[in-house]
Amino acid sequence: MLQQFQNFLLQENMSKNTISAYLYAIRDFYAHHKELTKTNLLLYKNHLVDNKSPKTVNLRLQAINRYLDFLHKPKWKLRSVKVQQRSFLENVISNADYQFLKNSLKNDGNIEWYFVVRFLAATGARVSELIQFKVEHIHIGYLDLYTKGGKIRRLFIPSALRIEVLEWLSSNHRTTGYLFLNRFGERITTRGIAQQLKHYAHLYGLKPDVVYPHSFRHRFAKNFLDKYNDIALLADLMGHESIETTRIYLRRTASEQQQIVDKVVIW
Repeated sequence: MLQQFQNFLLQENMSKNTISAYLYAIRDFYAHHKELTKTNLLLYKNHLVDNKSPKTVNLRLQAINRYLDFLHKPKWKLRSVKVQQRSFLENVISNADYQFLKNSLKNDGNIEWYFVVRFLAATGARVSELIQFKVEHIHIGYLDLYTKGGKIRRLFIPSALRIEVLEWLSSNHRTTGYLFLNRFGERITTRGIAQQLKHYAHLYGLKPDVVYPHSFRHRFAKNFLDKYNDIALLADLMGHESIETTRIYLRRTASEQQQIVDKVVIW
């Protein structure tokens, strides 16, 4: 049955990491309960709530609900638990540090990594999406991603970035293939990107805990709302299923809150 569920998830175009997490959740359920019943599902949820963080609980429940879809038992689906959100965003690279990093990379001749950082911050791509960009996508100006349920999410490449990338590709005589390659000429990995960004954080004296792939996606969202305050459009661009997920970007980062308090509270 698990093999069939795996095939079902593959047909939904889910990532390998998501499929592995979903299969793990189902195995964990059956490790606690031999039979799939509504009662056992509720008992398992209680077990998760008592032993796991709300985020982990919801990830497991999401997997189980997808499994129930596969089994055609939608009425057994479990409600997610409420996650207490912080009133601020943590560990988001500031716009000043982003500008400093990309300019330093360019000035030092690290052009490919300059574009890695530019693409993350200018498209809002997840790192798993970033590595899917090909030279062909630069020419047409976007990358179409097929998400859960067969929906299409389009990652737009801003015109100024397109022009700059096309010049770089032309100077390197590249006309096809994946955009970001490792030193062996193969498509770069998400792990490779994360590790190299940490390297550049140390090299340029930036805080390593704000220089990671998803930090630039946060920066994209923050900058977008500062320039064009349309949260519904941003939700579409980010690929959020719920606009509530996007609302976090209306909040200040922790460092922004600190700066405001330091400036305003002078009594």
